[in-house]
Amino acid sequence: MYGQIGMGLGAIALAVSGYVAYSTGNKRINVEPAVVHGAFTDYLVANPDTVGNSVTSYMEANPGAASAPSGDAIRGYLLANPEVIVEAMNAYEEKQKIAAAAADGELIETNAKEIFEDGYSIIRGNPDGDLTVVEFSDYNCGYCKRAHTEVEKFVKADGNIRLVIKEFPILGDGSVLSARAALASSAQKDGELYPEFNDALMLHRGSHTEDTVMSIAEKVGLDVETLKKDMQGEEIRDQINRTYALAQKLKINGTPAFIIGDEVVRGFVPAAQLEIFAESAREEG
Repeated sequence: MYGQIGMGLGAIALAVSGYVAYSTGNKRINVEPAVVHGAFTDYLVANPDTVGNSVTSYMEANPGAASAPSGDAIRGYLLANPEVIVEAMNAYEEKQKIAAAAADGELIETNAKEIFEDGYSIIRGNPDGDLTVVEFSDYNCGYCKRAHTEVEKFVKADGNIRLVIKEFPILGDGSVLSARAALASSAQKDGELYPEFNDALMLHRGSHTEDTVMSIAEKVGLDVETLKKDMQGEEIRDQINRTYALAQKLKINGTPAFIIGDEVVRGFVPAAQLEIFAESAREEG
């Protein structure tokens, strides 16, 4: 019988969601038909008692009925109890989050070597730290600039974070140019100037051009002419292309993004939240 109820709920959800938008806790919710259909179907399977009162009342009023309540009966229940829609949507959203997290974990495990030990990404923080955090960033990304300060605060406070920087230029020619320069800088003085160069590129206000990148390179002590030559090399181009390919596999299409333990964290995260993710990753081993 519950399978029939699920179908009924799905059908009613489609009908109701076509025109129902309501407020709860001062938050307006517009219901998308396809999402509601899936949400109600999944929710009912996990919580068959949700419409128990409606089902019971229907069956008592119709002792000869051999099937589930009519669409009108279910629709009446939903309109009388709109909070069920919120509950169903929340349950559906949580289920989707759990599924997405599991998928991310599998992707990280499959691509672990390229993520954590690609042989070219710059390492900051504590190279011997007990937890590796990977950051995908772009020097022209405003949120990356904000995140840079928060990550630095987090890494310094923890003291045991191995930070892997993935140069992931996705915001135009200036992004690509600055990423190439950053990677090429590691060829000078055994990479000792990269941290300062990385900081300065991130702290620069506004977008990067060749003038801004080379001016910063000169200020931190890099040989600008050598840098210009090295950053045009095929090896640097290949490194950036590998990072593009990795991001695609991990379904990362924006910056900043982080890999912490078996989680992919997309978007800006303050230091306090990074600490929580790190603690969770350590607990899970």
